[in-house]
Amino acid sequence: MTGPATATSDIDRVVDALRTGERFLLTAHEGPDGDALGSLLGMHRLLTQIGKDSVMFLAAKEFPLPIEYRFLPLEEVFHEPPADMADRTVVFLDCGNIDRMPVDFLSDDDHTIINIDHHHDNTLFGDINLVDVEASCTAEIVHGLAVELGAEITAEMAAALYVGLVTDTGKFMYENTNAGTHRIAAELIEAGVEVDDTYRRLYEHVPIEKLRLVARALEGIQRHCDGRLVLAHISAADYEATGAGEEMTEGLIDYLRSVEGAKVAALVRDRGDRGGSARKVSLRSSGGEIDVSALARKQGGGGHKRAAGFSTDLELDEVISFLCGEVLAQLDS
Repeated sequence: MTGPATATSDIDRVVDALRTGERFLLTAHEGPDGDALGSLLGMHRLLTQIGKDSVMFLAAKEFPLPIEYRFLPLEEVFHEPPADMADRTVVFLDCGNIDRMPVDFLSDDDHTIINIDHHHDNTLFGDINLVDVEASCTAEIVHGLAVELGAEITAEMAAALYVGLVTDTGKFMYENTNAGTHRIAAELIEAGVEVDDTYRRLYEHVPIEKLRLVARALEGIQRHCDGRLVLAHISAADYEATGAGEEMTEGLIDYLRSVEGAKVAALVRDRGDRGGSARKVSLRSSGGEIDVSALARKQGGGGHKRAAGFSTDLELDEVISFLCGEVLAQLDS
C-alpha cells in the first residue's frame, strides 16, 4: 500500500498494462455490493471503448444479486472461465484480498493480476497494485483511469460508476466523502446519470417480502456488551416465513447502526442453500471508535474501518462472544 495517496508510478503501471494488454477478465469480491458491481461494469465499458477484449466474471453462487442492483446491465457476466483464459490478464476490483473471490482459476500463477482497490487492509496480492486508500470507492479510481486513458465518460459508464459512488459513500454521508467525491459525482451527472431514477432503483423498489424480513429482523434485535453491540440474526426460518431470500438483506444493517449507544452493529445471516460457510456476518462501526475491519480480519474477512464482514461456521452464540470480546478489547486499548 502506498500510504495516504496512491503513487503516480502505480497509476502509470496500471494505465500501461491496460493500454498494452489485449484480453482481460474482470472480477470483484464475493457478495458484491454497489461499488464492486459499478466498478466491474464501469471498467468493462472503459476497456471495451478503448478496443480491448473484456469479459466480466462472477461465480454463479452470487446470483440472484440483491434487488437493489438488478437494474444494472450485467447479462454478459460469465460464470465459468472463458476458453482463452490463459491469454487474459485478471483485473480484481474492490477486492481486499484474493480469497474474497474464492475461485481457483483466478489465482493461477499463469495469469498477470492487476489489483485495483481502496480498502486500507488490501493485501497487495496483485502483480500490479493500484490501491488508493483515500479514494471514496473503487469506482472513483476507475473514473481516474478512464481520464488517464483519454476515454469518453459515456452515459452508460457514468451510470455504473455513480452506483459505486453513491452506495459506498452512504448517499454521500460517510466520512469517506469529500469535495473531490462531489466533483466526480458532478462529472458523472454531466455525462448523463439520471440521479432521481438511480436513487429510486437503488432505494425505493422494495419488495414487500423484504419489508417483512426487515420487520422480523428488527423485532428480534439484540443488545450485548452493555448495549455497545447491537445485533440481528436472520435464520432460515425467517426467510421461509417472509418469502424473502438472502439477497434481500442489503441495507438492513443500517437500521442497527442507528441504535443509540451502539458502537458496533452486526447482522448475522444464515446462508441457506447458497453454499460455503454456514453464516455471514456484516459489521458497521457507529462513531468510528471501533475498527470493524480488524475484527473481520481475525475471521478471514475484511473491509473498511467502519464497514466490514466475514463468513463463518461459528454458531450464533460463538459469534456474539467473539464480537463482544473484540469490541471490549478495542475500547479498553
